[in-house]
Amino acid sequence: MEIISNIKSNVLMLSLKGDLIGEESGSNIIEVVNSNMEFATNGCAIDFSGVRYMNSSGLGVLITIHTKFKNKQGEVIIVNPSTQVNKLLSITKLDTLFSSVETQEDAIQKLN
Repeated sequence: MEIISNIKSNVLMLSLKGDLIGEESGSNIIEVVNSNMEFATNGCAIDFSGVRYMNSSGLGVLITIHTKFKNKQGEVIIVNPSTQVNKLLSITKLDTLFSSVETQEDAIQKLN
């Protein structure tokens, strides 16, 4: 899994490419989040446009990120999720926990 991160308007922007499965990719994402938390005071936007598939391990990663930002009064927004990711979020009722937007710019606006 490829992870690209940057900070825009106090929001941690994560762009993921590949399948979000297994412990290694999850721990790498959490590592990136941990190293950028102090700069991302408003929250995190995770761009899923490059994610084809996600399993329960991927859901665990999302929940961990959500908890970290919730503890800082921040929010996590999912950007451009695939049909498979949307279905998974809906089946698990996590679509009530995570907002979803079409673009990174929409996420920045919503978080600021």
